Amino acid sequence: MADQIELVYVIQPILSANYAILHEEAVALIKSAGAEYAGTIYQNVHEINPATYIGEGKLRELKEQLEGLELTVLFNGELSPSQTINISKALGDRKVIDRTALILDIFALRAKSSEGKLQVELAQLKYLYPRLKGKGESLSRLGGGIGTRGPGETQLETDRRHIRKRIHSLEERLKEIEKRRSFQTERRKKDKVRTIALVGYTNTGKSTLLNALTGADAHTQDALFATLDPTARAFEIEGVPFLLVDTVGFLQDLPHHLIEAFKSTLESALNCDLALFVCDASGDYETQLNTTISTLREMNFSAPYLVVINKCDLMSEGDFPRDSIRISAKEGLGLSKLKERIFEELKDKFIKTELFVPYEKTAEYGKLRSFLYERKVNYADPGMEILAVIPIEYAERFSAFRKI
Repeated sequence: MADQIELVYVIQPILSANYAILHEEAVALIKSAGAEYAGTIYQNVHEINPATYIGEGKLRELKEQLEGLELTVLFNGELSPSQTINISKALGDRKVIDRTALILDIFALRAKSSEGKLQVELAQLKYLYPRLKGKGESLSRLGGGIGTRGPGETQLETDRRHIRKRIHSLEERLKEIEKRRSFQTERRKKDKVRTIALVGYTNTGKSTLLNALTGADAHTQDALFATLDPTARAFEIEGVPFLLVDTVGFLQDLPHHLIEAFKSTLESALNCDLALFVCDASGDYETQLNTTISTLREMNFSAPYLVVINKCDLMSEGDFPRDSIRISAKEGLGLSKLKERIFEELKDKFIKTELFVPYEKTAEYGKLRSFLYERKVNYADPGMEILAVIPIEYAERFSAFRKI
């Protein structure tokens, strides 16, 4: 958007009891895209109209209501290409976008890494391709602004053959990146680096929690999808190093093909030793948690996890899950308890033990030293007394030094 802020009016279909939450998210998405929310028309949908999704009578009413106003219309759901065109025609060739187009627009604004930009461009092209009719016909009804931004604000060529070739090229490049990421994952496993993934709904404070635990300065913002590219930072618990990875947030009814587009980015969550499902205490945390679990199950997620209820400084009371950990990442509340629970959850991967190393065996111990984490060393007369944490797979190597 250049000089004028784009105004967006919402068509909110009422299909289920959660329509109010979906509408609230739509307003937040509009603001995250840099536009302004202008109003909403609600419509009960008992039967989906294959041509226009909602009834033509409601569209006529909306056309009259918006007469003379410069507005973009957001249909808060997923439209087929023909439904988008038909609704636009019914509203006097007004610009119409659906929820997917809006989310993709935000992704285009947020992607910073080369991989993130490739993933966004691929998702956008797969979305745009079926919406092009014949060679050279652009999405003229879209105009500028929301729904038309691509990585780097590039102008997309609308030749179908060109787009097919570009999609193939992007898929090949992302396969190469995925291979490199797989090598990194294998190397971490080989080096016994334990990975903890921050997973959950968008805007629940995952990046703030990453900063609080690691002392990093990852970007934080009170907006949906503020963090799109994964961020990894090292931190320690009881002298043991861990890698904490922040991932892209989820959203209710996030289209499946968008999840697929960012599958490689979420690989850190799928291959982690422990996941932290971060929910917002001041929001609908049950929906947030259910959305996170169902989305990850679609991706065959099987790692252990802890439920972390963030922003408890804003909402101290609530019917939170019984085993959840309540924190405020912003205020630093509950972080010690969270670290304790993380270490407890991973305790079967480590052994806390006392070692005694006679001075004459210092060289022998020195060769093994990189395989443990020393927490305290006391130099006594006969030798070194060491409090250590040893990864379970290396415990046998220290059997000669362990105190009985």
